[in-house]
Amino acid sequence: MLGPVLLAMSDTSESPSSVAITVEEVRKLALPIGATVLAGHSELKRLVTWTALIYPQEIGPKPLNRGELVILAPLERNLSIPNRDATVVRQAVEAEASAVILAENASPSALQEARTGNMPLILLPSGHNVREVERAVIALLLDRQTQLERRGQQVYRQLTLMSSQNEGMAELVNAIADLTSKSVIVHDKRLNVVQQIVQPDLGEQWEEIVHFTGQIGNLPDKIRNRHQVGNLQSPVLLQKLPLPGIVRLVSPIITQAVGRGYLSIVGRDTEIDDIDRIVTEHGAEACALEMAKAKAISEAEKRLRGSFLDRLLIGDVNQQEAVRQGERFNHNMSVPHIAMVLAWQGTETPSLRRLETLVNGLVSNKREEALVWQRDNHVVIFHATDAEDPIDTSLELAEMIRQEARRQQPQHRIAIGLGQKAIHINQWRESYQDAQQAVDLAKRLETDEPLYIGDLGVYQLILRLNDRETLVSFADHILGPLLDYDERNRADLIKTLEAFFACHGNLSRTAEKLIVHRNTLLYRMNRISEIADMDLDRPETRLGVHLALVIRQLLLSS
Repeated sequence: MLGPVLLAMSDTSESPSSVAITVEEVRKLALPIGATVLAGHSELKRLVTWTALIYPQEIGPKPLNRGELVILAPLERNLSIPNRDATVVRQAVEAEASAVILAENASPSALQEARTGNMPLILLPSGHNVREVERAVIALLLDRQTQLERRGQQVYRQLTLMSSQNEGMAELVNAIADLTSKSVIVHDKRLNVVQQIVQPDLGEQWEEIVHFTGQIGNLPDKIRNRHQVGNLQSPVLLQKLPLPGIVRLVSPIITQAVGRGYLSIVGRDTEIDDIDRIVTEHGAEACALEMAKAKAISEAEKRLRGSFLDRLLIGDVNQQEAVRQGERFNHNMSVPHIAMVLAWQGTETPSLRRLETLVNGLVSNKREEALVWQRDNHVVIFHATDAEDPIDTSLELAEMIRQEARRQQPQHRIAIGLGQKAIHINQWRESYQDAQQAVDLAKRLETDEPLYIGDLGVYQLILRLNDRETLVSFADHILGPLLDYDERNRADLIKTLEAFFACHGNLSRTAEKLIVHRNTLLYRMNRISEIADMDLDRPETRLGVHLALVIRQLLLSS
């Protein structure tokens, strides 16, 4: 397993000849970052005994020894020796050398010789001095630990330079995969995949690997709490995966002492080595820079977008400007939109920022077209809805948000209000105001079910609480038969309905709340349907009954 292997490889008290160095280790620890294997991939575990530097213009073949790493220098200017690289590869094959390193692009003949002789052929990145490469290989052969430390510094500089040059997370992950020759996953703090590279050897198992690494409960205990990972002395952990022989090195991606994500390098347990650990550690640091930069850009864009949308809602933006600004946000402002307003219910609640982050995460995962921002004491969403079925489409998104909020914050509830469809920009303000009214009602009802302002007209009814006569008439129309039955028979049908809605329609919890047998509850629910001639399986009926109960409660308390 990994521990003993790393211990043996890191023991500097051993003589150089006792430490076996392979071609793959030379590639990872001594060759310039970006060296490419052109042929002989299956032979990278060959042992390297020493190195031989060959200049193409040398007269006659240079004697090669078994296990030597052959480095072919580039041709001098104005010098042409056709297929010289093919000749050197053929000589290396005959001498049973370990590999051939080229400083210039391989000729077709050289590639053919390497493939025929199963000889590892590696191309250096352009611009590297072969003498320096030779010295680095010799340094590795003589003192592996010192070269390992030196390589760690090179890896850190290379990866952080990529971030500073704005090459992006995708290129960073590609570089990590090239350095390790292993599969790589970057997760955000919620374990959503940000970037990934899959090596062919894990292709068939990758879906299972992604599923396992995407579960918070499967993170090692030491890094599960992202607010404590900043105190870790050794941030890189080895974890077995539930697949034979597959492990991962995982490190938290930390910015400002808080975990913002995780970097995982996945491979076979027999192939994980010291350089993989180094790349994991420094790769996580480079990813942290990239995430911090992306977050700063996102926050700046969010402020600009919020400022523009605030102007839009006060009527300070015309259609032409809105469309032009929308193009900057990659959002089509010309399609129908529905406003949603969301707010936490109660007093001691999570922050609005957390609610906004929750919504943004879901919108991104579901690939919904929506503008999201904080405004006053709530979160606003303008959803680019479906033109054919706008209300139901936006209600589906609202329901997904409700479920996600329950999953992430089971101790808290949100209120969600939806406005009317806005076809033109000058209707956005009205849709937003409608959504504000609907969310106010949701708060009064203490419900987290999404409320659409246009349903049944009952929302406007409740909002006009001073119209007592209308409210009494509405409640009596729905609940009157049940109230009469309870009074004549000393029954508890109204109480049963109140418990039913308090338990969100869950029959088992309702029975527990009323301290009755489930069969008794089912009998009462059937009697309610018969007496009041109502079908509680219909959402509209259920909403009307719930509102009637709330009106009755409000009237009794006034």
